[in-house]
Amino acid sequence: MKNKKKSILVVDDDESILSTFSRILRKQGYDVDTAETGQETMEKLKEKTYSLILMDVKLPDTNGTDLLSKIHASYPKTKQVAITGFPSLDDATKAKDHGAAAYLVKPVKPEELIRVIAEKLEN
Repeated sequence: MKNKKKSILVVDDDESILSTFSRILRKQGYDVDTAETGQETMEKLKEKTYSLILMDVKLPDTNGTDLLSKIHASYPKTKQVAITGFPSLDDATKAKDHGAAAYLVKPVKPEELIRVIAEKLEN
């Protein structure tokens, strides 16, 4: 598959979401890693280059929008997609302002997740 070389880091503190998203994306041919905290995310970014990061806005050790900004500054070529179970216009605006290419609201349908990620990786 043409997606084989694309690496995605899924960041969420909910293990079932990590597992579900990882399974969906691997079936599409992506190389998928996971992280549960902002700190773990930054450690993984030092070890490997990712094409895209799918990140929950609410993390136990940091605010996702702050992390988006930090990642965007250090890794500007890495696409970022923010995801949340608690949507707000303020969060959506902040996510976009801090480098998110898209803002998804949980629960995300698998087809929508696949479509948005494929679209952002093409751009």
